[in-house]
Amino acid sequence: MTAVPDIRAYFDEPTNTISYLVSDPVTKRSAVIDPVLDYDHHSGEIDTRSVEKILAEADAAGLKIIWALETHAHADHLSGAPYIKAMTAAKIGIGEHIKDVQRIFRPLFNISDLKTDGSDFDHLFRDGEIFKIGNLDVEVMYTPGHTPADISYKVGDAMFVGDTLFMPDYGTARADFPGGDAHQLYRSINKVLSLPPSTRLFMCHDYKAPGRTTYKWETTVQEQRDRNVHLANGRTEDEFVAMRKARDATLSTPTLLLPSIQVNIRAGSFPAAEDNGVQYLKIPVKFKKH
Repeated sequence: MTAVPDIRAYFDEPTNTISYLVSDPVTKRSAVIDPVLDYDHHSGEIDTRSVEKILAEADAAGLKIIWALETHAHADHLSGAPYIKAMTAAKIGIGEHIKDVQRIFRPLFNISDLKTDGSDFDHLFRDGEIFKIGNLDVEVMYTPGHTPADISYKVGDAMFVGDTLFMPDYGTARADFPGGDAHQLYRSINKVLSLPPSTRLFMCHDYKAPGRTTYKWETTVQEQRDRNVHLANGRTEDEFVAMRKARDATLSTPTLLLPSIQVNIRAGSFPAAEDNGVQYLKIPVKFKKH
C-alpha cells in the first residue's frame, strides 16, 4: 500500500509560490519544500514571517522538521531554507546539478567567493536517490528543462514537481533562463506523466489561468495528461519546443530574478558583509546598442 503523507500548503501571493510542509503521520518527522523568505525589493528589507508561520504550525502539530528541500534554485523568490535550518537544525537539500547552475551564474555576477561544487548545501540529491522522512520513502526524479538542476520529490502518492508543470489550465514552465532547455523540459514532463494516473501532483506556483478566480496547486497525473493546455492533442516534442520558445519570447524577466539567483545558488545565504557591516547584492548593468 502506498504511503500517504500529511501535506500542508502555504501560498505566498507576492511571488505566487506555494511552499509545503510534508510529514509522516506516524513518526511526526517532516520536511519543508521550497520555503519562501519575504523580501521587499524596494527597500531591501528581509522578513521571516512566511517561514515563521510554517515553523509555528509544525511546532503546534508536534512535528520535527528534518529537511528543507529545494526543487531548484528559484528565480522569483529568495529561499527561507537557512532560517529553517537555524531554527530546527534541518538539512538543506537540492539536486546535484546545482553545480551547473553555480558555474553558469558565477561569471554573470562575478561572484569570486562562490564555490561551484554545491558544498553550500548539506546534501546534493542524485536522480533515483531514495531517502527518508520518518517512515516515508522519498524518491528523487531529475526533471531538468526549466533549469539544468530541477528535481521533483515523490513522497508516497504525492509528487512535488517544482516549476516543471503548472495547473493544467495554465500549462508548463518557461525554459529560457540560462541553462534552460525546452527539449529537456518536454522529456521531464513525460517522465512525470509516466507515473500512475492517480499520483497527486503539487505545483510550486500558480497564477490563476484566465477565467479562474481562485488559486490552485494540486492536480493529478491523469488530469495533466487529459487537460494540460500545452500538451493538448498529443503535441510532439518539436511542436512543444516551438510553442514554448514562442511563448517564452513574450515573457518578462521575473522581478526578483537578480537578488533571488545570487542568494539561492548559495543555499539561501547572502554574501558576506563588507567592512561597513552591510551585505550587498549586485545588479549587472547592460547598455543597449542602437
